[in-house]
Amino acid sequence: MAIILPQSLEPGRPATPEAELTPREIVAELDKYIIGQRAAKKAVAIALRNRYRRRKLPPELADEIAPKNILMIGPTGVGKTEISRRLAKLTSSPFLKIEASKFTEVGYVGRDVESMIRDLVRISVDMVRMEKVAEVEEKARGLAEERLLDLLLPALRRKEETAAEDEAQRFLDTREKLRRQLREGRLEERTVELEVKERPASPLEIFSNSGMEEIGIHIQEIIPGLMGGKSKRRRMKVQEAREHLLEEEQRRLIDMDQVTRLAVERVEHSGIIFLDEVDKIAGRESGRGPEVSREGVQRDLLPIIEGTTVNTRHGLVRTDHILFIGAGAFHVSKPADLIPELQGRFPIRVELTALNKNDFIRILTEPENALVKQYEALLRTEGVRVRFAQDAVEEMAGMAEKVNEDAENIGARRLHTILEKVMEDISFEAPDIAEKDIVIDRSYVLKQLQDILKDQDLRRFIL
Repeated sequence: MAIILPQSLEPGRPATPEAELTPREIVAELDKYIIGQRAAKKAVAIALRNRYRRRKLPPELADEIAPKNILMIGPTGVGKTEISRRLAKLTSSPFLKIEASKFTEVGYVGRDVESMIRDLVRISVDMVRMEKVAEVEEKARGLAEERLLDLLLPALRRKEETAAEDEAQRFLDTREKLRRQLREGRLEERTVELEVKERPASPLEIFSNSGMEEIGIHIQEIIPGLMGGKSKRRRMKVQEAREHLLEEEQRRLIDMDQVTRLAVERVEHSGIIFLDEVDKIAGRESGRGPEVSREGVQRDLLPIIEGTTVNTRHGLVRTDHILFIGAGAFHVSKPADLIPELQGRFPIRVELTALNKNDFIRILTEPENALVKQYEALLRTEGVRVRFAQDAVEEMAGMAEKVNEDAENIGARRLHTILEKVMEDISFEAPDIAEKDIVIDRSYVLKQLQDILKDQDLRRFIL
């Protein structure tokens, strides 16, 4: 059995994005999108840097070093998921978010927990394939253009190849003229006839005693021509034909065996799984009841987190070095309620703090994807220039804090609800509005929400 070395240990392989970022730089990048939660950012930055450090070690030692899985403890809406998602995006790592409580539902079968690894592999294959598509994009477009020109102006037949030189030159001149027109977009509505292959059928799926398994064999591979694989001629406009030809050329230029190998390798050494609602499976029940499976779920998750080999349609995948980030509010239960073996697999514990008014003000304005900036950009597409005054931002932040205290604390998600109600009329009337410059101040915020604020029950229901 061949041993796949970590990426940085393979000769000629480029370093991963993790190699370019120190823990301090990782935290700085996360600060662009997430306010506060310094302890959690520091923990994930260290975990990520340790992956880079492990890759620099000899293979026999690197294989022994397990990832330091993280357990994030804190209420909803404080940034647990966003930190993990941004971390994965920062390093181009395959990322999967899954609710642990899903495995306690009716119909749960023990080995279903392996489905998370299969899903992560599928995500990784798509990621690597898109990267390869980007690499061959220019070449594929050139080849697609040549095929499109062949359809618009058929090439010289063999008997024409012996024609006079001036006739051949005229043919080439015409072809170049068509090429210019094609690039200028003047032939988009012209119709061409193209041979199109039918899309392949989906892989078969069966239910077994270990849950739903895929059979990685397409029907048309068993019996060619059955349910896909046939070609047929279709008439379509140049614009549509270009996309078909581009896809075909991309498929020809990409080695899917290499894509699969790299995708599996990336999962094994860079994969991140975010296990949400871990607190919902905490418990060691011994009696019978609808929640009797919680301890069973923990025991089924244990080998995946500890390190095992999962069979997927893309081959065997080792989970030894996948980074698991668990998260939960732990209002009712506590981390100590998890079985000892699972507790030991999450050695790093970080507590995320609840958000206050000052945090909400910063969330509304500072991040690169701040909600205020999103609304300003959206309405700018309608020619409406919206500006939020500082007192309006402070009022919305204070309102979010108060509603979180009075009702369920859902953290920063409360800002979405309040901002949506504030912007409702402007968003609706934007295409027809006469006033193109609008300043939203505190009085406008109160005006939009006055009816809701007066009625305590309505406030709980709407906000």
